[in-house]
Amino acid sequence: MDEVWEAPAKVNLSLLVGAPDASGYHPIRSLVQTIDWLDRLELHSAVEDRLEVFGAELPTGAENLVWKGLEALDGPRPKLEMTLHKAIPVGAGLGGGSADAAAAIAAVAGVMSLVSSATAAAAQTAGADVPYFLTGGTALIEGYGERVSPLPALEGFAIAVVVPPFELATAEVYARWDSLGGPVGPGVRASALPPSLRSDAPLRNDLTPAAISIRPELGDWLSDLGSIWDRPAMMSGSGSAVFGFFGNLDEAAEASLVHSARAGSGVALRRIGVSRTDR
Repeated sequence: MDEVWEAPAKVNLSLLVGAPDASGYHPIRSLVQTIDWLDRLELHSAVEDRLEVFGAELPTGAENLVWKGLEALDGPRPKLEMTLHKAIPVGAGLGGGSADAAAAIAAVAGVMSLVSSATAAAAQTAGADVPYFLTGGTALIEGYGERVSPLPALEGFAIAVVVPPFELATAEVYARWDSLGGPVGPGVRASALPPSLRSDAPLRNDLTPAAISIRPELGDWLSDLGSIWDRPAMMSGSGSAVFGFFGNLDEAAEASLVHSARAGSGVALRRIGVSRTDR
């Protein structure tokens, strides 16, 4: 096996969170969109398993989501030498780790000739966002991330993403949300959204108050970028990435150039999830 796969980031255009149920997990309802900000995973047949990571300080052992994804596959799999080239910032709410796991699952499931239901089951076992990345595009995610409903592709805008110089841990943000009593995030009205999103208004991210409670400076980033951009700035996932909507890719790219940010990019909407590439 010698394959290269692209693993895209996502933004949560909205994220509604429910109180934890008997399982201890929070049910969600989220409008999600993959974007053209990509990690790259190279996979090669090998005598022993090995993973190298470039572009981020991440573990390469069993705790890495790539291995967790492969461990979820049902049946014997080939030994692999893999190289993960990280471009998507970690701890930003952009789903890079889940996308990497989905890429590994999709690649190896194909070699193992697994049916789609087995591939989907492995993705669900690997993590909440992983099933979505198998298909990507515009989708509604419900439950604990296992229910993914594809929606008509959004169009007519690009997105500027800016990542502040700090990370947020998803589990910590959800725990803070619980301790705050389950606050509702600020809503963005229809008139401030691109036309193709107005029927979904108001958009909101319920984890925003919890993330700001942990890192108060995130509130400054949201406020300052909203003023600079002259349009609402929203948080993706559990943070810390902030995004805004722009009319075209050039405008989004210019808006993403923030000197003090950890990372930034003007991105187009991507209609697919993980995919094999010749690059």
